[in-house]
Amino acid sequence: MKKSLVIAVLVFGAAAVTAAGTYIAGAQTAANMAKQKEFRIERSMPKEAVACIECHKRENPGLFADWANSRHASANITCLDCHLAEAFDPDVSQEHYKQYERSDMKFGTSEYKIPISAVVTPKDCSRCHPDEAKQYGMSKHANTHEIIWQIDPWLKKGMNSDFERATGCFQCHGTILKVKDGKLDPETWPNVGVGRINLDGSRGSCTSCHTRHRFSVMEARKPEACGQCHLGPDHPQIEIYMESKHGSIYTAFRDEYNWNAAPGTWTPGVDFRGPTCASCHMSGSGGVLTSHDVTERLSWEIQAPLTVRPEDFKPFPAKTNWQVEREKMKAVCMQCHGKTWVDGHYVKLDKVVEEYNEVYFKPAKKMLGDLYAKGLLDKSRFFDERLEVEYYELWHHEGRRARMGAAMMAPDYTWWHGFYECKKRYANYMEEARELIEHNQKAYVAKDFPNATGNTQRPPETLPRKQ
Repeated sequence: MKKSLVIAVLVFGAAAVTAAGTYIAGAQTAANMAKQKEFRIERSMPKEAVACIECHKRENPGLFADWANSRHASANITCLDCHLAEAFDPDVSQEHYKQYERSDMKFGTSEYKIPISAVVTPKDCSRCHPDEAKQYGMSKHANTHEIIWQIDPWLKKGMNSDFERATGCFQCHGTILKVKDGKLDPETWPNVGVGRINLDGSRGSCTSCHTRHRFSVMEARKPEACGQCHLGPDHPQIEIYMESKHGSIYTAFRDEYNWNAAPGTWTPGVDFRGPTCASCHMSGSGGVLTSHDVTERLSWEIQAPLTVRPEDFKPFPAKTNWQVEREKMKAVCMQCHGKTWVDGHYVKLDKVVEEYNEVYFKPAKKMLGDLYAKGLLDKSRFFDERLEVEYYELWHHEGRRARMGAAMMAPDYTWWHGFYECKKRYANYMEEARELIEHNQKAYVAKDFPNATGNTQRPPETLPRKQ
């Protein structure tokens, strides 16, 4: 019996070896049958949401891929959670209803018909992000359309065309969304301006910084997100930042930063070495809490013609105390710097503000007022006389660069792009102004100033709201 058992075992073993050899050989010689990567819907969601996903996966693969790789997708948040509207909402897409009349796809039937809005607003985002939406709503970002209608002569005096505004100014500041012939007006949409005024009454667009449809916290933390709007001759924060030591450190070490740390946990010295715009102005640091109100932590309004405290900025007074906010920013700075360093920085910034205000801006403004009072400049329009342009650029270009360069530690912008240019413009401005006064001569008014056709009627939507 034992002999029979041994023979049986040997036979079985030989067969097993033969079979294994055949399997291995087959695996080695088989074609590369790579499995296609698929997005599988394995969790519960409404059939309408499944329809959205399946349709957009086919029609807009880039859009779908962004969403599929987002935290939203990981949390089972679908197109429907953000875009679903009430049938009576003014921004419901009538065009989208046509998707349910298709016969070339499974989900193109009335069974899946729901009202959808292309415009996702902070009010929509607030359903899941109430604190962020509230903070953002208090900021200068969300209210920048209101602010520019108070201070910007391009708008108030109609010195550019409505189309120049729509394709230029309002791409960053935000449009006032309108519906035309049942569709979103193409002069107001598409737009993700940070101060966009939406049809549901909310202001702003979260996708200014967290772009669709990834809504990445990594993207919003990088300075390039801010550099989409904060650049150029009048507010070159991205250029200033890149010149600074902070920007130099970011350029050298950004590949080592932990960009995906959870909100509220992004820690200097642990997740990143040198700060970005977001880490100073928005992110939590030490005992300072995260905020989507970029008006916080500011102790000067350095973009204004005359530098004032944020609570004294008449177009949009901050609901803060500058001393409290300065201490917040100092606390952020002291995560990496000593107190002596931080205090010394603010001493220099305050002195730059004082010299700009007293030496350059106030005398230039007084001279402009004198010219208007004497009838040597025409006050009815702006920018059609050279001294008006010189005055404007003194504060709006060189004056801002000097102050912003000092605030963000970029010496080339403080001096060569800032005060050096201020000196040249100021001297030429004063020379021409005194010539007009001495000879009692009216300034030349440009007869061919182009495209000064913009509407000067302030839109009612930009009127101040109760905070």
